[in-house]
Amino acid sequence: MTQTSENVTWLTQEAYNKLKEELEYLTGPARTEISAKIAAAREEGDLRENGGYHAAKEEQGKQELRVRQLTQLLESAKVGEAPAAGGEVAPGMVVTIAFDGDEDDTLDFLLASREYASSDIETYSPQSPLGSGVIGHKVGDDAEYELPNGKMASVRILKAEPYNG
Repeated sequence: MTQTSENVTWLTQEAYNKLKEELEYLTGPARTEISAKIAAAREEGDLRENGGYHAAKEEQGKQELRVRQLTQLLESAKVGEAPAAGGEVAPGMVVTIAFDGDEDDTLDFLLASREYASSDIETYSPQSPLGSGVIGHKVGDDAEYELPNGKMASVRILKAEPYNG
């Protein structure tokens, strides 16, 4: 199966290892724990009015969804080094843009998979309209991307530096 660049997620080795550890925990010890919770709640009797049972089943569903997400992410992941500080916008970079070239109207964001998202900086996926519009451009370039209403927006790349989060 060949993969297009649109469904590949670039990860550093550290990020890949962290996600793999989470997957191993969720498919091992966490599954055992949730099974034990469900079994204990089942022993309490009537399942129709058993809040503990329903909560445990809901938790199990969320856990299994996360397992599927991680499995898909890791299967499509390409492991590589963090981008070099060459001034070209690439995944793993903190990008500063100016809307319509107005340097008073700027945005700093991390161009990365949502797995990197943190409260420290806004994160845009490389597949998002803004992300795909700026990727590959260099500092000083103007770039365009399509807004949800179908109109085009213009931005100027002011900075592109590797993320050191």
